[in-house]
Amino acid sequence: MNAVKTFFLVVAATLSIGPAHAQTSLPEISLSIKGHKLVAEVAATDSSRTTGLMNRRMMPENRGMLFVFAHTQPQSFWMMNTYIPLSIAFVDEQGIIVNIADMKPLTTDAHLSSRPAKYALEMNMGWFTKRGVKAGTRIDGLKEALPAQ
Repeated sequence: MNAVKTFFLVVAATLSIGPAHAQTSLPEISLSIKGHKLVAEVAATDSSRTTGLMNRRMMPENRGMLFVFAHTQPQSFWMMNTYIPLSIAFVDEQGIIVNIADMKPLTTDAHLSSRPAKYALEMNMGWFTKRGVKAGTRIDGLKEALPAQ
């Protein structure tokens, strides 16, 4: 099957000085992975998926970005113009992690889902490894995310 690859500008972002949380207009969702709680901004539109975490220079611990796609298909991300290292989990329709990839900042290397994915979750690099999260692990709370538009 010849899969269509979707490339998104995946970039990490600058937090404002002062408060610990970024000022954002994106909706947020609480997720849980193996009992570890996190808050993710939800990128469910073409514009928000393209922008991603653009222009941020850091991301607080236990925060990330959830990309929601209209179709379950092979996904691909890169890090051009991204300033912080990230790990990305590609996730199927049932909320099961398909694979995890570490992504170096400021590169155009493609990071691909190993199987079709409905979601992608970006966290600070090493977040998944530190918590023993691997392919096959379920992410709870995804059904509360806005549908892709």
